Amino acid sequence: MIVLAVAAALIATSPADPTPPSMQQAAPAQQASPVQQQPAEDETPVELDDVEVTGTPLNSLIRNFVNEVAAPNRGRGLARWDDRICIGVANLKTEPAQYIVDRVSTVAEDIGLTPGQPGCTPNVIIIASDDPSALAQALTEERKRAFRMGGTGMDRGGAALRAFETSQAPVRWWQVSMPTNAETGERAVRIPGDCQNACTSPMDAAPIIDVFSASRLSSQIIDTIFRTVVILDVNQVDKVSVVQLADYVAMVTLAQIDPQAETRQYASILNVFESPDVAAGLTDWDKAYLQGLYDAERSRANERAGRTEIVSSIRAAHSELQAQEADD
Repeated sequence: MIVLAVAAALIATSPADPTPPSMQQAAPAQQASPVQQQPAEDETPVELDDVEVTGTPLNSLIRNFVNEVAAPNRGRGLARWDDRICIGVANLKTEPAQYIVDRVSTVAEDIGLTPGQPGCTPNVIIIASDDPSALAQALTEERKRAFRMGGTGMDRGGAALRAFETSQAPVRWWQVSMPTNAETGERAVRIPGDCQNACTSPMDAAPIIDVFSASRLSSQIIDTIFRTVVILDVNQVDKVSVVQLADYVAMVTLAQIDPQAETRQYASILNVFESPDVAAGLTDWDKAYLQGLYDAERSRANERAGRTEIVSSIRAAHSELQAQEADD
């Protein structure tokens, strides 16, 4: 039943246009075990306000963090949500499910997105399972085109999808993004089956983009996340609190995060399953990363431009933390 319900939700958020029709907050479903805190491993990851004590130059440390964490689709810049985001949770008890919905929505609002209201069509689908690999495989078989729509630059590829299906991680996620015309909001990539006019020539199968501003330094095409599927392994997520779990889900939902990122050197929510005491929630590293992503100028043609602006955001957050300490 869970597979069928989620498949229906995926159908509802598989538009030709990346913007779902109704962006309001979904009501959570039922079941699953509560999450609990356990002792941390003996590690000393670097806090953002303490980076000078590591012996590594500040800029190198920050750039290494951004390069580890960022996982854009092949040949594309970093994608982000455009405006509206709606969270749906399935197979969790009401209280933790509602907390996750509320917390992810709050983090989204803090970075400038519009969280949904009750009754919406979810574009973020979070599902708990005691057999997450079987669930992932069932979903991808049932709704293959929802996970790989076939358009250039819309996902991380077949190998990444197989890794999603077979992952042993407590939390796994899959995102679909869309190259989008910044002027009109329409998608800027062809999906198999698309056709315009009489469909008698190859040009009838390609999106028509009116170029208003093009140069070597700027682009009219931006990358927009429009669907995220997150699967929680209920046999593993009890290592952390529901607060930590919700913030972890927020981080991997609101940005394109590499599941294989090596971030143990940093005090980040991304390390919480290895070291539960590393972070009570989103850390200064995490918040600055998200803020930089959502403050970035999206019309830059250079694929690395978004990373550069995230680096600047983290550097600015470090300077602010240093100034606060100096005033205390």
